[in-house]
Amino acid sequence: MSTAQLAAVSYLARYSGRTHTLYAFQLREWFAWCERNGLDALTGIERAHVELYIRHLGDRGLMNSSVNTMMHAVRGYFRFAHIDGLITSDPAVYARLPKIHRDESRTQGLDRLELIRFLQVAQIITVHHGALAYLLGINALRASEAAAVRIEDYADTLRGHRVLHLVGKGNKPATMPVTVPVLRALEACRGQRLCGPLVLRPISGKPVDRRDVYRMVARIAKTAGIPRHISPHSLRHAAITSIDAGVPLRDAQILARHADPRTTEHYDRARGNLDRHGVHFLTAYVAGV
Repeated sequence: MSTAQLAAVSYLARYSGRTHTLYAFQLREWFAWCERNGLDALTGIERAHVELYIRHLGDRGLMNSSVNTMMHAVRGYFRFAHIDGLITSDPAVYARLPKIHRDESRTQGLDRLELIRFLQVAQIITVHHGALAYLLGINALRASEAAAVRIEDYADTLRGHRVLHLVGKGNKPATMPVTVPVLRALEACRGQRLCGPLVLRPISGKPVDRRDVYRMVARIAKTAGIPRHISPHSLRHAAITSIDAGVPLRDAQILARHADPRTTEHYDRARGNLDRHGVHFLTAYVAGV
């Protein structure tokens, strides 16, 4: 095993699941580009080489955001190779990435009336669709998180609130309250069962996976007459955009379980609302109103 391969294996060992798969793909692309250009993937690499690779990604037709994403593993690979003493300096640390404008999320979510319709229709289809809809649209769970919910996960009461325990992205544990409408949907789905996976496939009775969640969401959206593609993230998006309803950014961040509030800000669709612009408050302040 070469030094470059050892550095790649060592770096990828930090990750698991879909993140590991994604980062492994990104490093394979970097290694393949280096091989085509007669370069070792680690030693002898300079900032100019990294810049040329970034240009290569753009020339392939990738959007700026996709180029930045493709560089996540490459930059981490060099950073940890430097930390481990395999290279004397990090050639990627000052490599310039294309600028992207993240004014707001591009995901097409549901507005208030569509979300209400979605939740109502979901309960009519089956109790499993109903529970799934509430987990995604009210508690803002990701598809894999909703599929993994077990009956035991929402059995506890904490400070007067029924709570749901889950393990989210990055294996981060989280606890969130379960409101009465959500609890009704979960209990209807549970039936007489006392333990095990909550949401099941309506016909076979087997636990759902991520693909089942996508299919169930698509069926609900079609039945509800929503005339566009709706994914599980569309429901999560609809929940997080509670910012529009006046929920403080910090509270919306906690709901979304975002580490960085700037990520939550991307979901604020009302930032262009001139009625909320800061000049009104500043004018009132100066005028002494």
